[in-house]
Amino acid sequence: MEYIFRYDSPLGPITLASDGEALTGLWFDDQRFFGDTLEEEHEEKDLPVFEETVRWLDLYFSGEDPGFRPPLKFRGSSFRREVWKILSDIPYGKTRSYGEIAAIVGRRRGMSSMSSQAVGSAIGHNPISLIVPCHRVIKADGGIGEYAGGTERKIALLELEKGTKQ
Repeated sequence: MEYIFRYDSPLGPITLASDGEALTGLWFDDQRFFGDTLEEEHEEKDLPVFEETVRWLDLYFSGEDPGFRPPLKFRGSSFRREVWKILSDIPYGKTRSYGEIAAIVGRRRGMSSMSSQAVGSAIGHNPISLIVPCHRVIKADGGIGEYAGGTERKIALLELEKGTKQ
């Protein structure tokens, strides 16, 4: 059984998902690929992992680096999970390009190159937005790039992190 919880953020409603132990999803309710890893059978329930995630979100939206993560469980192919782990390592307030992430994946796989488009697709399907910071990935030329939650939200999140108390 999977469980959900609703959170009202300053950037719009968010749905959290959990298997009862770890966070398995965090989506803005109107984003692309909303709930694509969410089981059909689920129910709303208060859980300790949701309480911890709400604490993380409250700190984050108040302009602070939360400094911790609730327990996470990724559902996806090994390639996507690898990309999402790399996203998780992008420091608060910093950015990486799609190409930089593709180069990391390529090196780890012993390849001379890796498709930035494949990496971009994995990033776009990130099921745990914000905590796994896909909004911190930009284009090589410094352009904002895409974001499943919308360009305006991506800009707002990057601006929030620029002016924070770290």
